[in-house]
Amino acid sequence: MKVIGKHLTVDMYGCSFANLDNLEFIKNAMLTAVSEANMTLLNFSYHKFEPQGLTALALLAESHMSIHTYPELGYAAVDVFTCGDHSRPDRAVSILKGFLKPEKTKTTNIKRGDFGSESDMKPKVRISIAPLRRVRNTGAKVLNFLSKVK
Repeated sequence: MKVIGKHLTVDMYGCSFANLDNLEFIKNAMLTAVSEANMTLLNFSYHKFEPQGLTALALLAESHMSIHTYPELGYAAVDVFTCGDHSRPDRAVSILKGFLKPEKTKTTNIKRGDFGSESDMKPKVRISIAPLRRVRNTGAKVLNFLSKVK
């Protein structure tokens, strides 16, 4: 199956408290990013929390963009998911970084719909027996120690 969409999740650290708690600033940043990244805005929705923080969502023809802010931590969680080849989620993230000016970022790029092969679709189950091995090894060490002490 081919890749259906590009999904970028970005953790932005060290952002300004004032910017993260300013709805008009965040809205302007998101609408600029949507426009510059060749995306089509369908709807913009938000919720302002008390005493601080907000969640903003841009519903796009290509999918969505969201920001969750934690001003007290200087942290913003950004999510940009787009389908199709004409939009540029990486450009949107770059614009948001320009607005929020984080000191540090962590970006995760996810290819949505990319299963590779049919075997990749099967759930993988891992069973760890390391704790049992540790108990057995500890018991052997205790017995060894006790046999040496005389």
